[in-house]
Amino acid sequence: MSDSVNVEKADQRLKEGAALASIAVSAAMTIAKLIAGLLSGSLAVLSEAGHNLADVATTALTYFAIRIAHKPADDEHQYGHAKVEALAALIETGFLFALSAFILVEAVRRLYSHDVEIRAGYIVFAVLMASIVVDLIRWRSLSKISKATKSEALAADALHFSSDIIASLLAIGGLVAARFGFPQGDAIAALGVAAFVAVAGYKIGRRTIDTLVDAAPKGLTEKVWAIAASVPGVIRIEKVRLRPAGPQVIGDIEITVARTLSLETMATIKANVAAAIKARHPEVAVTISTQPIAIDSETIIERILLIAAKRHLPVHHVTIQEIDGRASISFDVELDGRMPHRNAHEIASGLENEISKELGSGIEVESHIEPLEPRQLPGHDAEPKVRADIEEALIKKAHDQGAELRDIHNVRVRRTPSGLVVNYHCRVDPALSVDEVHDQVDALERKVRAAFKTIIRIVGHAEPAE
Repeated sequence: MSDSVNVEKADQRLKEGAALASIAVSAAMTIAKLIAGLLSGSLAVLSEAGHNLADVATTALTYFAIRIAHKPADDEHQYGHAKVEALAALIETGFLFALSAFILVEAVRRLYSHDVEIRAGYIVFAVLMASIVVDLIRWRSLSKISKATKSEALAADALHFSSDIIASLLAIGGLVAARFGFPQGDAIAALGVAAFVAVAGYKIGRRTIDTLVDAAPKGLTEKVWAIAASVPGVIRIEKVRLRPAGPQVIGDIEITVARTLSLETMATIKANVAAAIKARHPEVAVTISTQPIAIDSETIIERILLIAAKRHLPVHHVTIQEIDGRASISFDVELDGRMPHRNAHEIASGLENEISKELGSGIEVESHIEPLEPRQLPGHDAEPKVRADIEEALIKKAHDQGAELRDIHNVRVRRTPSGLVVNYHCRVDPALSVDEVHDQVDALERKVRAAFKTIIRIVGHAEPAE
């Protein structure tokens, strides 16, 4: 089992355990505050009891949301179920606003009523103080777990409990005021509780709605953009799109690269971009697409070879001339030697037209068709005397040409149904150019083939002399 799977399962267990513990504590505090509120007649305390009852419902909803959110992706939910946590947090927001409205209405009614009796006993104060301690522990614990597991639902619970601490303090203030002969202080405290419940609901709702409408995490797009742009091979970033999905942020990036790069190189650049982002932001998972573009440093030969490669046509001997201010381009294109010339001419003409479009209509483009024989020839080693005769001819004619080709060795001669195929190695001055070596090898091939009519192919491999 991979480390990432183990970490995910550990996070799941941690989140579920935190949610279950929160349910149990909320239920206990609801009962305690309800008893205290009934004993004292305090609206602020009864509001807190109602607040805790809402906590029981929402934390139970959180628990089930966490279980559903970790289900793997399926055919109907191809990005997984992570947003269920955000949906649970949104429902919690609705509970909080409803509770806030109820408390507000009852508090206003009590402000204008003169027959309200508040009995602020020591038991009530003890319950509220215990509630503050418990909510402080829950707030710190859930905040830590929600950050570690990137849980929207647990983060909503943590923010909720932080408001509970303030609400309990207000309830205590209202009870103190009532104890000193100002019974309306309890209603005013209840108004404060309603305000804090509403503020908590607003904060949870705003963050949750951002998740549900795929709002990109603030500032993250710019950071990911800068990281991707710094990877070698990336010319520029066309777009970055990110959206939260539970503990992860997913999205896609489009980068531009030089069109002359090979597919393997492009794949390496994409992998490097993904790795660079993952190293700085492990929670981000992106799909990277490449947009090949022409760059100013491209040469005419690179552009011609690229066009030919896209058409899977081997070309060589590309020649570029400047004639009276007009460019003239010629090249050899290899096509199947068994192909009807009509078809070969159409293919070559199509390549010429594509090059003309790329380089401009004022450029002259002409091709020379050479036969390509993509055949697999069965064969076997030729007789020792035949091999010895050809090796002797190679050595002698290379000597006659001069000192460029020397130390002819590793000569192999194979007999095939179509004729002899000869391979050999030789050594050359490493300072010679590719053109010079190629000319010498070609000249030797022509001379040996003229002496042995049954040779259909000679492959000379030139090695730099040490």
